[in-house]
Amino acid sequence: MSTPASLGYHMPAEWELHEGTWISWPHNENSFPGKIHFISKFWVAIAKNLHEHENIHINVKDKEMETSIKTLLQAQNVDMNKIFLHPFETNDCWARDHGPIFIVRNKDNKRELALTDWEFNMWGGKYPPWDLDNQIPQKIAKLYNIPSFSPKIVLEGGSIDVNGAGCLLTTKTCLLNKNRNPHLSQVQIEQYLKDYLGVKKILWLGDGIAGDDTDGHVDDITRFVAADTIVTAIENDPKDDNFKPLQKNLELLKTFTDTEGKPFKIITIPMPKGQYEGDTRMPASYLNFYIGNGAVLVPTFNDPNDQVALDTLQKLFPTRKIVGVYAYDLVWGFGAFHCITQQQPKL
Repeated sequence: MSTPASLGYHMPAEWELHEGTWISWPHNENSFPGKIHFISKFWVAIAKNLHEHENIHINVKDKEMETSIKTLLQAQNVDMNKIFLHPFETNDCWARDHGPIFIVRNKDNKRELALTDWEFNMWGGKYPPWDLDNQIPQKIAKLYNIPSFSPKIVLEGGSIDVNGAGCLLTTKTCLLNKNRNPHLSQVQIEQYLKDYLGVKKILWLGDGIAGDDTDGHVDDITRFVAADTIVTAIENDPKDDNFKPLQKNLELLKTFTDTEGKPFKIITIPMPKGQYEGDTRMPASYLNFYIGNGAVLVPTFNDPNDQVALDTLQKLFPTRKIVGVYAYDLVWGFGAFHCITQQQPKL
């Protein structure tokens, strides 16, 4: 069977133009103990801040939820013509990981869209069930008649990041974890990424951050912000659990080169102070931002480094509005804005 790469497809970078952003409305109380009743404010923030420049696609559990969403968005003066509600029930709200990863190609002077439908097993089987989540890519493919490619291996969207020019960032602790694809070697996993996402070079980092239940998703620690530029988190407190892993990743990044052998520009952003709910450390990081057509949504934590992160990203995305949103309650679910969004490229 022909692979997407052999047919000319590749995964575009997140900063390339979107047709829209996909989100799955939150409803799983187990993900936000004690907070589920007001957690939807973050999904409202996504729609409010992004809808002027792209469509918002929302996976909805039932009619009651649909009515509630309309009420919430209309109260924020959101243009409902830019909102598309889909009756696609999910187990949970982490659209980055259970949603499709879209790919594009140019054929006969025309840009074409397809999607890749990877297996989703809730980060190594941690929080069953996930059967409804795993069906989302195929429901989207059927709804919009989008060609679909199914590698039949486990992969989450938050575990990878691409520059749209042949390079992919990921972590060994996640992709090589035996709770994902124990039958595959590193070389075999690399080949799947190349075949289905159209990348040419895999850049492997080490550990993720403390509190991350995904075994080290890269979107909490290191992100492409341009084809030749990478932004990465650093911890300034040597006593913090994140200090050594993030230093090791920084040193690795300095050795990486693009597909032409050129080193990347490396920009650092300091971590916020550790965020705790009781004794539970949460994976609070500024790197879990989402790049929309007109705005970049950034989690903030009432920390002095909030402004450092926002200012740094504003310099990197001068044509977009940088929107900081206090995200303590959101990271109680162990994710932030990148985790709950998935971009669909514009044709």
